[in-house]
Amino acid sequence: MNYRHAFHAGGFADVVKHAVLVRILLHLRAKPAAFRVIDTHAGAGLYGLAGEEAGRSGEWRDGIGRLVSAPISDQARALLAPYLDAVAACNGAGGGLAIYPGSPALVRAFLRPQDRLIACELEPKAAGALARNLAGDPRCKAIAIDGWTALNAYVPPKERRGLILIDPPFEEAADFPRLAQALAAAYRKWAGGTYLLWYPIKERAGPDALARRLRASAIAKILRAELSLALPAGETRLGACGLIVVNPPWTLAGELGVLLPALAAALDRGAGRGAYRVDWLIGEK
Repeated sequence: MNYRHAFHAGGFADVVKHAVLVRILLHLRAKPAAFRVIDTHAGAGLYGLAGEEAGRSGEWRDGIGRLVSAPISDQARALLAPYLDAVAACNGAGGGLAIYPGSPALVRAFLRPQDRLIACELEPKAAGALARNLAGDPRCKAIAIDGWTALNAYVPPKERRGLILIDPPFEEAADFPRLAQALAAAYRKWAGGTYLLWYPIKERAGPDALARRLRASAIAKILRAELSLALPAGETRLGACGLIVVNPPWTLAGELGVLLPALAAALDRGAGRGAYRVDWLIGEK
């Protein structure tokens, strides 16, 4: 499948991915030492929800649009608040949803003066928009480069603390095995970093093979989280996605145990059949 950021901006998969991304960023901010984020497939950074791509798909209405007004427990709402506040900050004082921040814009919202972001994007239109959206911020650098090449070139960062976000478009079936290979190679170079990988779930073969490859790797701690929605009959949109977190913050597994059921309930269009799981592929049980 081809998961282009612009067409899916603010959809349920973005909500899941970005809610977890923000929890990791908050953990990194808890220590004074500088950190670096490397976003390997960054996209444009900001998306107009009425624009050609996001407006055509309309996925944001069943993603961030549904979440902002959904009834959610106080505990889950507290965990989501920093993410939702960052989305709101991109939309001004009116309270509506016109802009959705992609991962580079969300990362920038949580950087301190000493922290840095490298945002990588190869597709020319998205790369140009990314450069404009990050322009003028000395903490952020947009680079027009293939994300897989960037993963090899920029790891490890000089800060020795940080996060690698790997969110490819999955244009080819080979992206699942490539994901495992690229992660293992990056981990050999930088075993102390945190890695956040996103993947779509259209069928189980790719994600399950990814899990088997990662279990056979030399990586010490791997947490997996997946969420699926009960889509209406005949619906062709993506209805499930997963995250792999290498070296997750020690609080993250517990936080996901609160967040995922809340997101499943909020985003499932009232069907009540959303499902989720959080488990350790390697490490803590």
